[in-house]
Parts: sequence; structure tokens; C-alpha cells
Amino acid sequence: MGSLPETREVALRAAIIHAHDKYVYKNPKSLKYHEEACKYMPGGNTRTVLHTNPFPLTIDHGKECFLTTVDGHTYVDFLGEYTAGIYGHNHPVIKQAVESALQGGWNYGGHNKLEPELAKIVCERFPAMELVRFVNSGTEANMMALATALAFTGKKKILIFYKGYHGSTISGRTPSDKTSINLPHDFVVGTYNDVQGTESLVNSLPKDSLAAILLEPMLGSGGCYAASSEFLSTLRRLATDNGALLIFDEVMTSRLHYHGLGSQTGITPDLMTLGKWVGGGMSFGAFGGRREIMKLYDPRDGTLQHPGTYNNNCFTMSAGVAGCRLLDPETINGLNALGDRMRTEVESVLSKRGISQGTTIPSSPVTDEMHTTPNHPQRPPKMFIKGVGSLMAIQFAGPEAGTLQDLFYHHMLQQGIYMAARGFVALNIMLTEEHVAMFVRAVETFCEMWDAELKW
Repeated sequence: MGSLPETREVALRAAIIHAHDKYVYKNPKSLKYHEEACKYMPGGNTRTVLHTNPFPLTIDHGKECFLTTVDGHTYVDFLGEYTAGIYGHNHPVIKQAVESALQGGWNYGGHNKLEPELAKIVCERFPAMELVRFVNSGTEANMMALATALAFTGKKKILIFYKGYHGSTISGRTPSDKTSINLPHDFVVGTYNDVQGTESLVNSLPKDSLAAILLEPMLGSGGCYAASSEFLSTLRRLATDNGALLIFDEVMTSRLHYHGLGSQTGITPDLMTLGKWVGGGMSFGAFGGRREIMKLYDPRDGTLQHPGTYNNNCFTMSAGVAGCRLLDPETINGLNALGDRMRTEVESVLSKRGISQGTTIPSSPVTDEMHTTPNHPQRPPKMFIKGVGSLMAIQFAGPEAGTLQDLFYHHMLQQGIYMAARGFVALNIMLTEEHVAMFVRAVETFCEMWDAELKW
């Protein structure tokens, strides 16, 4: 049935209590900062994804690929600021760019000479962007892309996908979700990589109602599931046939190839969004696409306005130009090759221990039904890894998935590795083969400790 014997469930619960107690003992200063923050922010938090149990670590400083907490503990950074920190910490090229912006002053209230330079770099690097506009985050980029699609098409419905994440106000949810802060758009939610289901869903919509299809070429926050070529081809056809715009959210995935992951699919979107690393580690977002669409924002004769105090801020323009130049094809290819090797080595660990044998990892996100239904035809291994290049996620399935994920997070911290509590990993260019070997060894020791619990 997949459930553990009662004695093993008790052992898992005891292990979590022990891990949390050890964590509290080891991080008294982080706890103090958290308690102080709770006086002024809900749960001491202004960015939900950073919360962890029993409380989050407080970082004191970063250097190269290392993070050091206020308690003096240093970790190898395998989180990479959720893909934005691809440069590592204190990279001299980025540091020089920021210092240059400081020397020149930073609040102009006018154009600066680096805007067209960064725009040229972005448009030449990402061919789907014939014209581009800058914003301040990936969330804002996707908000603007959707607003553009509605204005251009004159329609209202927007197709997104379960587990798709396009910022705090645009995420794929199911009817069972009780709360949402999604924008009040007319969203329709499909299943990622479900070709027939998506085609049926679109065909069921009222005629001439679909304005846009928004998706990531690989789900980022949703577990690092890559879109199949058939799925993307179907979406391109459905968008064209219905007079809708196909939008690729490449806020995360643009780092998976020099020209973006979407460029490798053979599918060209109408609009594309960027964020995170493209701004050199500063606050950044961008949306762009076909010239005839983006010309709506031409202040000389366009019909749409798009202000924004910090859209062209000097720090981002300077760091963005420097960062994009730093990440040349050789550097990007090398980083993604390192990620592919790391993922293959983790897969080998899981296979050799029999954890991933006899089950198939589905091509779309694991649902609660797959966890709870005995002998579900798409039941995944209890521990598995998904991803492309330098982005990946180690996930758990089964009734004890949450407990195992928590145990894994604390185990990796104990081994000196910093990553997302949900298992997400984003490599940075400061990491080496030695660091990857360290990560793989830590995964292997976890599997040795919990061998029986990790098998159906």
C-alpha cells in the first residue's frame, strides 16, 4: 500500500524532532533574529519561500559559492538565489559594475546610456524578443506580458498550467486550493505536458475567448519538469488557430541555454519574459516579443503606457550589461554540463540503491492522487530528481513525502550544503566538480540512512 509500518513512522517523526532540536541548538543567533523580525513582519517574513521549519537561517555574508550565517556556519550555496544568483557572491565583474553605478549617481529621472546597450544584448541573445521593455521583477514581467496579450487580442481568457509559477500573483492552482492572490484575470488551468487534455480544454472554451497561453518551457518552482516537444508544438498550433498569444516565461529557464531554453524547442513564442540573473543579480525583469505587438508601447504613436520609476535603474542596467557579457556561451554551456553530470550522478545513487527502480517518473507534476492511490499507474519513486542543465529538484512521494523532504533538507545542512527546503537546486558559476561530488556524497549518505523508508 506504500505506507510505512508504525515503528518506522515513529522513527521518522523522532528523527524530525531530533533534527529540529539540533538545528535550534546550533543556530541561536538566527533564532534571535527571527524572533525580532516577528515583531514587525508576519512570521518574521517578507518573502514566503524563505521560511523553513523550525525557523529560517539568517545569512551574514556571501563569498564566491559560500554563504555564512550569523552563527558563523558556512555552507556551499547550491540554491543560487532561486536561479538569480548564477554569478555566485561578490563576483569581481558584478562588483565593479555596481561600483561604477555608484560613482555615477543612480537616480536620474531620465534615460541613461546603458539602457539601449542592455536592450541590444537581450534582443540579440534571445531572438524571440524583437523589442523589449524592462521592469523590476519576473512577476512584473509576466503581469505586463498578460496585460499586453489582452490589449493586443481584445480577449480575456488565459491558459496557464497546474504547478506553473509566474510570480506571486500568477500561479497555476486547482479548484481544491482555498486561497489565492492571483490577479483577477479569467484564468483556465490545464495539466502540463497533457497534449490531448489541453487540446480538449482549449476546444471547450467559448469561440474567440482565448487571449494567451502562458507557460515555462520547464516548470521551475513546480518541480523542474521539462515540456515535451509535442506539448509545445500543440500549444503553438492552438495559440495560432485561436488568435491567441503564446508566452514563454523564461525568468528561470533562460539560463539553460545561451539563447534560452525555448530556443532549443523549435517553437517561437509571441512574447517572452525574463528576470532574475539577466539583471546581474539586481532587481530585474523584462518582457518582449514580436515587433508589431511591442510597438503598442511606443510613446510616439503607440496606444499603451507603461511607466515605472526603476525600470531603467542604473544599478540593474550596469550589472545586467556586465553579467550578460560574463555569461558567454562557453560559461553557460559549462555550467549546464556540470548540472547534467550532477543530476546523472544523483540518479545513479538512487538507481543503485533500488530507490528509483520499478517506478516511472511522470512527465507532469506529481499530484496528491499519485501519492495516495495504491498502485497508481503513474506512481513515482519515493525519492527522485528532475531537471535540465543547472536547474533541478530532488523530490519525494508517498504518505511520508513531507517528512522525508524536511529530513533531507536538514541532513543537507548538516553536510554543509545550502539548498531550498523543497529540494530545489540552482548551480552558480563558482561551483566546481569537488562541490558537486560533496553534494552527491551527501545524497548517498541520506539514502543509506533511510533506505527502507525510501522504497515502496
